[in-house]
Amino acid sequence: MPAPTATESVFNPDIGGQRQTREKRASGGGFDGAVGELARRQYGVVGRDQLRELGLGKRAIDYRLELGRLYLLHHGVYAVGHRLVPRQGWWMAAVLASSPEAVLSHYSAAALWGLRGYSGGAIHVTTPRKSTSTKRIRRHCSLLPADERTVEEGIPVTSVPRTIFDLAATEPTDVVESLLRESEFRQLYDRLSLWDLIERYPGRRGVRKVRAALERIKEEPAGRKRSPLEERFTPFLRRHQLPLPRFNDWITVNGKRYQVDCHWSGTGEIVELDGWKGHGTRSAFRDDRARDRILRVAGYSVTRITWNQLDDEPATIAADLRALLAITKRAEPSPEALPRPAGRERAAAPSASASSRSPRRASTRHRRPR
Repeated sequence: MPAPTATESVFNPDIGGQRQTREKRASGGGFDGAVGELARRQYGVVGRDQLRELGLGKRAIDYRLELGRLYLLHHGVYAVGHRLVPRQGWWMAAVLASSPEAVLSHYSAAALWGLRGYSGGAIHVTTPRKSTSTKRIRRHCSLLPADERTVEEGIPVTSVPRTIFDLAATEPTDVVESLLRESEFRQLYDRLSLWDLIERYPGRRGVRKVRAALERIKEEPAGRKRSPLEERFTPFLRRHQLPLPRFNDWITVNGKRYQVDCHWSGTGEIVELDGWKGHGTRSAFRDDRARDRILRVAGYSVTRITWNQLDDEPATIAADLRALLAITKRAEPSPEALPRPAGRERAAAPSASASSRSPRRASTRHRRPR
């Protein structure tokens, strides 16, 4: 019996009863190649519906599970080739396991956007229909308009304003303000502003906190908070009616730039907030003291405050700061030691033409209600 030609179809049980030509198999393509390419674009994960669209039936999927080519992550969602899925893969898997219209949201969306760190735990997803949450996926139900959802790094996600708006329902105003500052620092602009969302959902939980945070940012010094202790310091200052500093400000001394936690411009007063995470090594301890010495020689006053001090002696700390800040007639150090704007340099807000080219790059902040 003659051997089949290169283009003659042969039965291939590995694909659940489908037929495939020798020519197609020899080319290195076929079903597994298509699955691998899809997984590459989705951080190593695929959904059952996506596999069916590629032509794999139930038998073919089960066969690959037996062989270890697929690994079950959630119901109907698989890792391809191995279980070592990156953080983005788990986010994508949670979206795929929820519904075709699902998007990453709330705390998980904030982590994807870089507005706050990723703390693990259940992944938050918003779906248009009610769906039961699981231990690993926290599902929220909301019908999101098109301008409140987008795709970032290939993952469907709520827009930056909608993400902040969602978190305002459960987080205090200081956290909302911190998220706003971080979004500005990262230049995460959107065609839809938070003022627009306030108009759209006037009675929604968290609206007052969003409005208050927007007003604070307009009136208070610029600067980005990078640690939990810095976030706690702002309400501490407000509670004791002390002026707010510029957070994470840059100061130049003899041609070298130093970043300080809190700086009250015009007074030369600096406060360093000592959390163990950022200052708990021997080298960090040594570097901090060397920098303090250089700043003091340049004419700045440097005070260090710890987490425990804010808890154990708040009244004393407040009185000391009030006394230090009362020395406002002390001149700011020499011109070559003047501070520069907090954080890395920001580009100017995009022009109208730029926003039309990239819808996500319009201001999230300054548009007031019409």
